[in-house]
Amino acid sequence: MADPRGFLKVRQRETQPRRPVPVRIMDWKEVYEAQEKGVLKRQAGRCMDCGVPFCHHGCPLGNLIPEWNDLTWRGKGADASERLHATNNFPEFTGRLCPAPCESSCVLGINQPAVTIKQIEVSIAEEAFGEGWVEPLPPARLTGKTVAVVGSGPAGLAAAQQLTRVGHTVAVYERDDKIGGLLRYGIPDFKMEKEVLDRRLAQMKAEGTRFRTGVAVGQDVSWDQLRRRYDAVVVATGATVPRDLAIPGRELDGVHFAMDYLVQANRVCAGETVPDQIDARGKHVVILGGGDTGADCIGTAHRQQAASVTTLAIGKQPPSERPAHQPWPMFPNLFEVASAHEEGGERTYLASTVEFVGENGRLTGLKVAETEYVDGKRLPKAGTERVIPADLVFLALGFTGAEPAGLTEQVSAPFDARGNVARDASYMTEVPGIFVAGDAGRGQSLIVWAIAEGRAAAAAVDRHLMGTTSLPAPVAPTDRAIAVL
Repeated sequence: MADPRGFLKVRQRETQPRRPVPVRIMDWKEVYEAQEKGVLKRQAGRCMDCGVPFCHHGCPLGNLIPEWNDLTWRGKGADASERLHATNNFPEFTGRLCPAPCESSCVLGINQPAVTIKQIEVSIAEEAFGEGWVEPLPPARLTGKTVAVVGSGPAGLAAAQQLTRVGHTVAVYERDDKIGGLLRYGIPDFKMEKEVLDRRLAQMKAEGTRFRTGVAVGQDVSWDQLRRRYDAVVVATGATVPRDLAIPGRELDGVHFAMDYLVQANRVCAGETVPDQIDARGKHVVILGGGDTGADCIGTAHRQQAASVTTLAIGKQPPSERPAHQPWPMFPNLFEVASAHEEGGERTYLASTVEFVGENGRLTGLKVAETEYVDGKRLPKAGTERVIPADLVFLALGFTGAEPAGLTEQVSAPFDARGNVARDASYMTEVPGIFVAGDAGRGQSLIVWAIAEGRAAAAAVDRHLMGTTSLPAPVAPTDRAIAVL
């Protein structure tokens, strides 16, 4: 284990430093600075190497957290990288973007601040890339089997890398012009610069994975054509249908889905020209929804120099401490201050949106009211209505499921009642040879779940094609051991 008395000697939790707010809002570079090695070693030494490491309960990937904490404390970076990559294809993604349910399950967290697992993870990954320890792992032989992966988000990329490494010929189809899905166009650069994605894609290309961009499966090529062309198909298109808000004034110019706004901003950040870009410069911005997507809109609006930024959430403000009904080792719903919240803006809870207000077809304000709970329902409280100025409103209310994309019509793959592509215990749809991984099958979830499902679906595909598999399957499609954001 790491330092046997580390958790007794070092009780302070030292997290990764963030660049000063006045500096970072002037650019799109990542918010976090690199962690000093001495601090990292001290924090890794706090790991208790528990007899039953409950951090595994919180992590769908089954990351070997005590092992790479110990190796980090001992200064064995290459070995730590090997153990980290043994269960996680993309630790540089999860170390930046995952909300770290593993830390909520840390045994030390019962009576002390949890081990900084997430920052240790990303530090290991960054050292591995910096030292050249991350190399292509091409297969020793080819199986002669072909697999199409539709969607290049974390689930699709994880499935593709696993299947390529065991010898299948894999092609990843992406409807956008570049690979990455929401990693490319949904996540702002201040959370993950795209060079981080590109260097991993370079590894995958060197291993033999093929990428087909600008191809909308279901339109440019049918699902049936894909099924006949390949021995297996993996649907990893995500849960991209946004939840709308059907109230008066929804048609006004200035009301947008959050992801439309973020995609445009990411394209411009990448050097592209976006006609009629949604730009918050000098405007009063209101964001509906208090999750990660809403926070991404906050940070983006600040960097575009918005006049004001307000976030409205219909429910109550979460508690700062773990509530009694979400005891350890559960993943609690807590009030958190993300980097974007540090940068300014107002956060208002118990705020119900009643109407979008405008003139001549253009949004000018938002009529809101206090939220009251009636028979378990959240409703606007009569007599509390007021209008707040708004030039732009972004709907960050979550997603309702996967896009149909012709799946049912072209290959008779049904959807379930939750709007997800239906699948069985082996990740397969009712159509033999067509599998589903990630948010397309489980609904909107975490990046760590997407990678875990991509790995598990790859094992199911390999078993389907070869009769057996050596690939690990970290999770079952019905596994919902932690709460989903």
